[in-house]
Amino acid sequence: MRTLTKFFGLTLLCISAVATAADNVSHSSSSILAMKGVVAKDADNSDLNTRDKNDATLTPQKQTNSKSDIDVLAAVRSAIVDDKNLSVTAHNVKIVVVKGVVTLRGPVKSATEKSRVEELARNVAGVLNTDNQLDIDTK
Repeated sequence: MRTLTKFFGLTLLCISAVATAADNVSHSSSSILAMKGVVAKDADNSDLNTRDKNDATLTPQKQTNSKSDIDVLAAVRSAIVDDKNLSVTAHNVKIVVVKGVVTLRGPVKSATEKSRVEELARNVAGVLNTDNQLDIDTK
């Protein structure tokens, strides 16, 4: 029994040492990158979303509740989602309609998708104009 207790204690000690060593390696590799001037890019798109903090920027929260704008919005969304040649990213662009003017925002995979999404929006009945603010995702 005593041997078994020593064995488990030694096993836990080894596991702890390996975990500490692995943690130090990850920290030291980050430190080395920082010393070389390499900055890790965040995994999110917070830098793009900073523009939304400007009150002049049209965001989905500024969507009107008028029946005609809601109907146009639904028709534009349907037209975009129904186009199976578009990526999932393009299917999920932000759409805001105010007095018949459609604003498109968010990332798409290519310039072709950017123009296709705008074309689909323009072809919807009730759209008076489009404001294409789509970004091409270069990742």
